[in-house]
Amino acid sequence: MCGICGTAGFSDFALLKQMTDVIAHRGPDDEGHYISKNGLVALGNRRLSILDLSHSGHMPMCDPSRQVWITYNGEVYNSAELRRNVGDENYIFNSSSDTETVLALYLKYGISSFTMLNGMFAYAIWDSRSQELFIVRDRFGIKPLYFTNAASGLIFGSEVKSLLCSSEVQKELNLSSLGAYLTHLWVPGPATMYKNVEKLKPGHYLRWFQNKTTLHKYWEITWSNGLKDSESNLATELKRLLKQAVSRNLISDVPLGLLLSGGLDSTILLSLMTEITGKSQDVYTITLKEEDAKLEQAGSQDEKYAKIVAHEYGARYHEIEIDSDITSLLPETIYYLDEPVADPASINSLLIARRASRDVKVLLSGQGADEIFGGYRAYLSDRVGNAFSTIPRPLRNRAILPLLNVLPVLGSLPGVHKGYLLAVQRYFSNIIRAVDMTSIDRYMDARTYHDNNSLNRLLTEDAREAQRAHEPNAMHMKCFSEVSSEDFVNQMLHVDIKTFLPELNLTYSDKMGMAASVETRVPYLDNDLVDFMSQIDPKLKIKGMTGKHILRKAVENSVPKSVIRRRKAGFGAPIRKWLGSDLVEMTNDLLSEDRVRRRNIFNYEEVTSMLKSHREGSRECTYQIWAMLVLEIWMS
Repeated sequence: MCGICGTAGFSDFALLKQMTDVIAHRGPDDEGHYISKNGLVALGNRRLSILDLSHSGHMPMCDPSRQVWITYNGEVYNSAELRRNVGDENYIFNSSSDTETVLALYLKYGISSFTMLNGMFAYAIWDSRSQELFIVRDRFGIKPLYFTNAASGLIFGSEVKSLLCSSEVQKELNLSSLGAYLTHLWVPGPATMYKNVEKLKPGHYLRWFQNKTTLHKYWEITWSNGLKDSESNLATELKRLLKQAVSRNLISDVPLGLLLSGGLDSTILLSLMTEITGKSQDVYTITLKEEDAKLEQAGSQDEKYAKIVAHEYGARYHEIEIDSDITSLLPETIYYLDEPVADPASINSLLIARRASRDVKVLLSGQGADEIFGGYRAYLSDRVGNAFSTIPRPLRNRAILPLLNVLPVLGSLPGVHKGYLLAVQRYFSNIIRAVDMTSIDRYMDARTYHDNNSLNRLLTEDAREAQRAHEPNAMHMKCFSEVSSEDFVNQMLHVDIKTFLPELNLTYSDKMGMAASVETRVPYLDNDLVDFMSQIDPKLKIKGMTGKHILRKAVENSVPKSVIRRRKAGFGAPIRKWLGSDLVEMTNDLLSEDRVRRRNIFNYEEVTSMLKSHREGSRECTYQIWAMLVLEIWMS
């Protein structure tokens, strides 16, 4: 696990050193630099030693002839079996690192080697024999990679910070991405919030040759109902693949731990980690103060279930309470994220990683399970909407909506969790509002925070003009069109795997872990496991109103029943409490009339209206306000 950076078309050692220094948090154990003999390519690396802690794993690494060089970030979990295909009299390994495995594979198979890797990675290979540079990103975008084609040549890195070391790359707002960011809370790739900076798309590689850059896809997920077998047999096979995936992710020469929420996904990982190793595991759980948890859906449920699960498997339980000064923690989080990502779960991840770094260098996470198995409530919106559409409109509007509006009042009763009632109110109110929409529009409504009308009200005329040719949902609609003939469950999973997963969940998981020099691994994105799930009947993923049906079936005898039955709860932070108290002064300052009008991005009257109605409780604008706050801090 490392940070990589480099240039092509030119080289500058001083710049390369700056580019590696600024990402030292990604690799505090070692650093390396390489400039090709002809000065065309420069490669940099900061290393976090996980496999082969010796100097043999130093990067950039070269082949014995010193003609092919690699700078690498990631872990390839099938490294041992791949080595058996390339280790012979023509290539003798000098290290046990997976970096050398990737290099040796390229030497034997060329660009075909990209498809052979099972893991998470972003790496660059300079082949001086053909004068080509290849930059490769893993199937799902677990590891980040940014690049820009500047006047001098190609500049790339694990984080935008490295690119910004060049005077040719400015921190300039990409107005064409603004609508998408406000709508989704993150920017759909390959665009970023930086003008002229792109993300290398998951499952793609970049080829640089003769000062020209071309992009190529090397992998695509395929959907079918090809695996025909009984539910019982499929569940048994799934359990085998789960164990295999976790076993692969336990390969390490340093201590590992687990992000534990007490939910189904992390509990399964703990169960399998304990079974495979026969040892007690270190687990880390984020908790909220009682007064902070009242307005959030999960409340103190994570803490409750995590303790039960940790005790069940004899784990060493570490609890991290969110009690940091959010006014300093939020800007710090945004710095490490590189881009504005308006999900407060990133703050939780940073706090966990910092605490875990005292004990471990690697954390396993349940990220990816919802997208692979069908766990999000958004996937049920269409079914719930269909059910509500059978209710006469007058009854919906005159009986059900008024009843939903009473729920927050009930939250003041003793023993009643107000945050859960507020979540129920938001969910079903949105369902009723979207009841007459198409299936795709219902899904998009559940996934977004602005529609065209609210976005137009919020943006100034100049900002709206910059959006005209950039529909905020364009990437989602493109992804839907790629699988339009598939079952709608698979369509939703496909869209999330292409957008929500890499751009939000995997982005903050990687960036926050690496900010604390901790590698985050995601076993549910194992190649074999994903390939299996993409080939089974979608009715086994979501059955009736139950998500992750086949996953629950696979672990029904190895995971506590209370966890299997537990309702879905997000990785929450006390965002409503923060906006209502801790961040009021900062919000008033950053969204003041003077600042808003000078930026000329937001309509100040609409910003004022949102803040006023939100604070009065007449309008739910939590994430819309959070997105503006994060953006303003990022621009400052």
